[in-house]
Amino acid sequence: QVQLVESGGGLVQAGGSLRLSCAASGRTFSNTDMGWFRQAPGKEREYVAAINWNGAKTYYAESVAGRFTISRDNAKNTVYLQMNSLKPEDTAVYYCAAHNPVTDRYESWGQGTQVTVSS
Repeated sequence: QVQLVESGGGLVQAGGSLRLSCAASGRTFSNTDMGWFRQAPGKEREYVAAINWNGAKTYYAESVAGRFTISRDNAKNTVYLQMNSLKPEDTAVYYCAAHNPVTDRYESWGQGTQVTVSS
């Protein structure tokens, strides 16, 4: 089981940048594919980006491709989401999650970190 704690959210103007961090505890982090998701008020949670266990493969939602970069440092048990050229529609609570290959689902969610982009 992986426990996750997100940080790095805040208030930023449109066009600005933020870097989110997700600190993980547990022995299995370095073998675990990870993802970032977000949920805006009144909307369902949506997928943002994913990274495989060793960082060799990354995937992005179309809405963030070219603006966001997911990365990880297994030595620090941390996954990051660098967000550039932020837009007001990026405003949401951002969550990281660990992928369970047995169920093929993202599980072990963190508590989330709020990102607010002002226009």
